[in-house]
Formats: sequence, C-alpha cells, structure tokens
Amino acid sequence: MTDQLSRRNFLTRGALGGAATVAGAALAAPAVAQELPTIKWRLTSGFPNNLDTIYGGAVVMADALSKITEGKFQIQVFQAGEIVPGPQAIDAVQANTVEIAHTCGYYFTGKNPTFAIGSTIPFGLNARQQNAWLYHGGGNELYDEFLSEYGIIGKPGGGTGAQMGGWFRKEINSTADLNGVKMRIAGVAGQVMSRLGVVPQQLPGGDIYPALERGTIDAAEWVGPYDDERLGFYQIAPYYYYPAYWEGGLTIHFFINKAQYEGLPDAYKAALDTACKAANVNMQALYDVKNTKAIRSLVGKGVKLRPLPRDVMDAAYKATFELYGEYSAKYPAWAKIYPAWKKFRDESFEWFRVAEYSYDSYMYAAQAAGK
Repeated sequence: MTDQLSRRNFLTRGALGGAATVAGAALAAPAVAQELPTIKWRLTSGFPNNLDTIYGGAVVMADALSKITEGKFQIQVFQAGEIVPGPQAIDAVQANTVEIAHTCGYYFTGKNPTFAIGSTIPFGLNARQQNAWLYHGGGNELYDEFLSEYGIIGKPGGGTGAQMGGWFRKEINSTADLNGVKMRIAGVAGQVMSRLGVVPQQLPGGDIYPALERGTIDAAEWVGPYDDERLGFYQIAPYYYYPAYWEGGLTIHFFINKAQYEGLPDAYKAALDTACKAANVNMQALYDVKNTKAIRSLVGKGVKLRPLPRDVMDAAYKATFELYGEYSAKYPAWAKIYPAWKKFRDESFEWFRVAEYSYDSYMYAAQAAGK
C-alpha cells in the first residue's frame, strides 16, 4: 500500500511538474521571442506587380513571415526593375545586393541549364509530381547542392499548374508552320523549339505585348488564361494553343543568399520555410480559380483555342530527350541530377496512370457527355 501511495505521489508530482514545465515554457516564449533579432531583408521579384498572382507570391510569403515572427523578421518586396531587372535577380542575390529573389530558375539557363530542372523542363512533371519530387523525392536537396555553387539556396514559392502553349498570329497545323516563327519562349523550351524551326526570343513578361504589337515576334507564351488576358495578347494573336509541353508544372522559387540564410536563428529559418510553403500552395490554388474564369472570358472574346498538332508534340518530345542527352555529356551538374529526376518521373507516371488518370479521364468524359 505504501509503495502504491508513493508511486501515485511520484506520478502526481511528475505530472504537475511536467505541466509546470509546459506552462513555464509557454510563459517564457514571449521572452525568448524578444531575444530574437529584428531583421529586414529586401526581395527582388522577377515579375512586374501588375501580374498580381505570380508577383503576389512574394507578398504572401513576406506577409506570413512578418506575422509568424510578430514583425521581427520583415522582407520588403520590390517588383522587377526597381532594384535590378528581372533577368538579373539571381545575380543580385549572389552579390548580396538583395538577400532574396522570387523568380523562375529556367530564366537562368544561360548560366547552366541545370537551373531549369528545379523549376520545370519540357515533358516533365505535373504540379503535384513537382511538389512531391522537390519536397519528399530528393529534389530540393539535389537542387540546393547545385545552387550552392552560386552561393544560394532555393525554396519552392509558387506553382502555375500546366501552362498554355502560347499565342500565334497564324494557325499552326504542322511542324512546317513553325519554321521561321519568332516566338517569345524561355530557357530549355526555346532550345527545343529552335530544333523545330522556331526562332526563340527570351523577353520579360512586361515586354511581350509591345513586341507582338510591333511585329518583333510572331508568337508568345507566358503562363495561362488569367495572366495572358491581363497582358492583352488576344488583341494581336488570335490563336491560343495548348498545352505547354515545356511547363507541365512550373515551380517558382525563392532564391536566398546562402550565407544570409545560414546566419538566421533556427526559429527564423523555420518561419521562412513555412511562409514559403504557404506561398507555394496559395499561388497554385489562385491560378486554378482565376484560369477557370479567364478561359471562358477569352473564348467569349473570340479567341480560337487549338491543341498543338500531334506531329509538333512528337517532334518536340524526340528533340527534348536528345537535348537532355547532350546536357548530360556537357554539364556535370545536370548529369548528377537528371538520372534521379528521370527515375522519379517515370515511376510517378506509372502510379498516376493507375488512379489519377483513370479517375480524371472518366470524370471529364462523363461531364462532357452531360452526366
């Protein structure tokens, strides 16, 4: 009896002691938070602020971060061109002109095509597969290992889903119709399209409409219905093609100066990671809502929706994987990441064909049949 009583007293004291410890931690938390430094960073975006959804990803992240840290870690967001032009965003982070940038890795394939594999490459992953690879399939780790050569790290910070294949002045019925077409198309996709006869041009989003209007380019791709309608492409190029085989699931990244990141307290690293994830999820959801409305609006304005011809898709597929073989031979960083990416892609496709594809195919057919 005495032993049992002693044991009960011990457990009671232990429970009360544990509760006191938890309560003490809760009471101490504000004091601990007060000990964290006040930090202010600057972020340069790769986008103009009139593209509210893609530019807004950085705003969502910065707002969440400020609230999580009770205003002690703040990031001021600048649109492309306010500090540096969009194409220089990563250079600015490398130089510590700014601590962080929000942009697309594939804009920097001129440095190394491996920049693109973390964002999106032709005939790659869809949005869900992209997140799976980056977050839990080893993608973030491989990408950061590559980025460390440039003194930066990357965190996913927005998704668009599968994009549209672009706006054309003239109808495209076969690969022959692409010959000589001057098209705004970025990164690896531009190299693939050049093998189909296209003359690729890499232009920032805000420069596309004037180039179409002047006739400097004959075609352009950007993101999808919502952004494209805002930019007014339909007023000049009436043919709207799908899908963008080069962007099945784009991830926009926050590129962060590695030394600055490593100097953050662990609590701020966790807060920043959480805020970036919030921006990543939020952007994809916003585009899914906004594009649904915008595509109907565009069709109502007389836009002519067209699928890319099968021979264009087949020729592009062949050219794409030939190009990847060339990259593997030329760029050691690509050769290190690509086999793991390709294995993940192939195995993910096998799984998605089983349930996702079967479900989607039936549902879309049933809906189209009026069921």
